[in-house]
Amino acid sequence: MRKLAAALLSCAYIFAALAVAALMWRGGAGWAAGLSAFVGALALAFSLHTLVGRIFDTASLKSEIATLRDAHRILADHIEATQDALEKLGSTIASESVERTEAIVSEVRMLEDLVARMGESLSARLASATHVIDRRGAHPPPDPQRAALLETVREALQENRVDLYLQPVVNLPQRRTLFYESFSRLRDATGRVMMPAEYLSVAEPEGLVQAIDNLLLFRCVQIVRRLASSDRQVGIFCNISPASLSDDSFFPRFLEFMSQNKDLSQALIFELGQKAFRDRGAKESRNMGKLADLGFRFSMDKVADLDLDYADLARADVKFVKIGASVLLDELEEQDGRTVFASMNDILAADYAPLMRRYGVEIIAEKVETERQVVEVLELDVGFGQGHLFGEPRAIREAVMAETAPPEEFNRAPLRTRAAYG
Repeated sequence: MRKLAAALLSCAYIFAALAVAALMWRGGAGWAAGLSAFVGALALAFSLHTLVGRIFDTASLKSEIATLRDAHRILADHIEATQDALEKLGSTIASESVERTEAIVSEVRMLEDLVARMGESLSARLASATHVIDRRGAHPPPDPQRAALLETVREALQENRVDLYLQPVVNLPQRRTLFYESFSRLRDATGRVMMPAEYLSVAEPEGLVQAIDNLLLFRCVQIVRRLASSDRQVGIFCNISPASLSDDSFFPRFLEFMSQNKDLSQALIFELGQKAFRDRGAKESRNMGKLADLGFRFSMDKVADLDLDYADLARADVKFVKIGASVLLDELEEQDGRTVFASMNDILAADYAPLMRRYGVEIIAEKVETERQVVEVLELDVGFGQGHLFGEPRAIREAVMAETAPPEEFNRAPLRTRAAYG
């Protein structure tokens, strides 16, 4: 468009110069004067055009410069605002990080404090166990193997050789991991892992199982906190002993700690065996209710009797019942064309899980070992499974164990304090 305008203006200048030359020639000035007038008029026209063009270009350039200055000023303002926002964001992140770190440190310290309050009674138990061993050593020991095993358990507790294992609990039939069950394993001085069946027979009579359970509880809380910080939506079943529920020095502090961490309520599920649940007294029931008031749920395992009190489970906020796959399937029998459980033939076997579900309780088929068992428990409308078929218990990595272990002060503390951490 600009080239067309330039061409038209050039033609106009030429015609104007010709007009001037023609006037000069008609006026009698001759051809030479006309030609000079033409050249002069043409040069003057182009000079004026160049001058006017420069004036307009200068004005346009000044306008563009002014626009650029305005844009630069706006950009500088935006950059300054962005820098302020980044500085505020950095300060907020730093502040939140400090607050988060302080909160975690506070949690660990509170846990240290509450488990330390169990020191006196547990220290007495360890001392009593040691006394029994020493006393047996003074006379021909009636059971040297038992005494040696008890000493190994005592040393494992003293040296904090208690490891945390997790086994997946999956939904059926999708087999997606929704929960983990926690287990404790002791190691002897050589590093050999001791299975519960090996040490419980000597640890239970001496009251040392409570120590193991409470150390496991300590680590479960920290593992749940770690999973929550990484937005992993999984829960952990953690054993809590009736002794812990009834301990007047331990439980109040534990309840206080859990009340400050109600956000863990959907991720931490406290588990008791069927016998412990049925034998619970008024104090244990009351303290379970206090945890339930905070939103925490319960699970019952080690089920040997399928004839459960559904209303009692609902009142106690038991949301899961773990039943061995073999316990469920071995009970099945045909009666009058109906598939029922041998110990309770008043309802159909296929109605057992739906009935429990009406009371807010889900059945978890545990110790599932074969695909055939999966098919059979699915026919019973069981919604969850656990067992080696879905994953064996695996030890938490050493780095994580170090993070969830009691603090260094625990390892340097005397026996009576260390024992309190269990």
